Amino acid sequence: MEVNYLRRVEDLALEPGAAAAVRRLNEAGLLVIVASNQSALARGMLSEEGLAEIERRMEALLAAEGARVDEWYYCPHLPDAAVEAFRKACDCRKPAPGMLLRAAEELGVDLGASVMIGDSERDVEAGRAVGAATVRVCHGRPPAQTAADFVADDLAGAVEWWLGRR
Repeated sequence: MEVNYLRRVEDLALEPGAAAAVRRLNEAGLLVIVASNQSALARGMLSEEGLAEIERRMEALLAAEGARVDEWYYCPHLPDAAVEAFRKACDCRKPAPGMLLRAAEELGVDLGASVMIGDSERDVEAGRAVGAATVRVCHGRPPAQTAADFVADDLAGAVEWWLGRR
C-alpha cells in the first residue's frame, strides 16, 4: 500500500514479495542501498528521529524474512522548505544524482554495473545520470512514458529482471 508522506511507523507495510526480492539481492552478494527523497522532513511533517524509527521498523520487517538493507541515504531538502535547516537547492534530491554518487564513493559501488530501481521517473533520471541500469516499478499502473530500461509491476519483477541480466 502506498502512503503519501509516510510519517508514522504504524503506516509502514512491506509490499507482498518485497522482502523476498531484497533477500534475493542479498543472496546474490549485491549491496542493497535505499536512496530516498524525504520532503516530509523539509515540510515539518516528520522529524529525523521519526525517519530513523521508520527505517528501523523496515529493517526489522526485512530481517524477519532474512533480508537486509546495507545502507540508507535520504535527501531532506526543498528550496521552499518550511523547516529552515532543510531550505536549499541541493545535488542530492532526485532526479539529481548526489545520493547515488555519495553511495558510490562511500561504499565503493560501480554505478555502471548497478541498477536503480524506483517507482518514479525521478528515480529513473537519477539512475541514468550515473550510468546505472534503470527499472521503473509501476505497481500495476504502467507509466505513460518512461526512460527506464525496464518496467516491472513490483520489486520482485524488477529484481528478477536485474538478476537475469547479470
